[in-house]
Amino acid sequence: MKKFHAQKGFTLVETLVAISILVVAIVGAYGAATAGISSGIFSKDQTIAFYLAQEGVEQIRNMRDNNGLAGNPWLTGIAGGPQDACYFGKVCTVDAFNNDINACPAGAGSCPLLQEDPVNGFYGYSSGWTNTIYDREITLTQINDHEVAIGVTVTWAKGGVNEKVSVRENILDWQ
Repeated sequence: MKKFHAQKGFTLVETLVAISILVVAIVGAYGAATAGISSGIFSKDQTIAFYLAQEGVEQIRNMRDNNGLAGNPWLTGIAGGPQDACYFGKVCTVDAFNNDINACPAGAGSCPLLQEDPVNGFYGYSSGWTNTIYDREITLTQINDHEVAIGVTVTWAKGGVNEKVSVRENILDWQ
C-alpha cells in the first residue's frame, strides 16, 4: 500500500486570490497617481489664470496712474470716450508687455488668445509668440464720475471642460 504525502505549495485558488489582490492594489495606486497629476495640472492652470486676471487689473490701474502723472484726465486712452478701447460696455484686452489696450472685434467671446514668449515666458499679444489656452477679457463699468469697476475674466479649456477665473476691483480717480 502506497502512502500519499501532502504536497506543500499553493493551490490554484490561492494563486488567483493573491494575483487579484495585487491587481487591485496596482490599479488603485495608478488611479490615485492619475488623479494627483490631473489635480496638479488643473491647479497650475488655475493659478496662471488668476495671475493673468490680476495682471489685467494692474495694467488698467497702471494706465490710470500714468494718466495722473502726465496731467491727463484719469481715463484717457482707457475709457475716456467712445473712441477708447475699453469704453463702458466694450470688451477689451490689455498687453502689459507692450503697454497696449485694444477692443475685442465683436465684444465678449471674440478676444484673441493670449500668447506666450517662448524665450522669457511673458504673456501678451506679440507676433511670433505661441498661442496659449487662455483668453482674457476686460470690461469697465462706471460706478460714478470718480469710480470705475474693472472686471477681468480669464477662460481656458482643458480636456473638453471650460474653466473660468473672474476678478473684479474698483479704482478711483485719485487726482
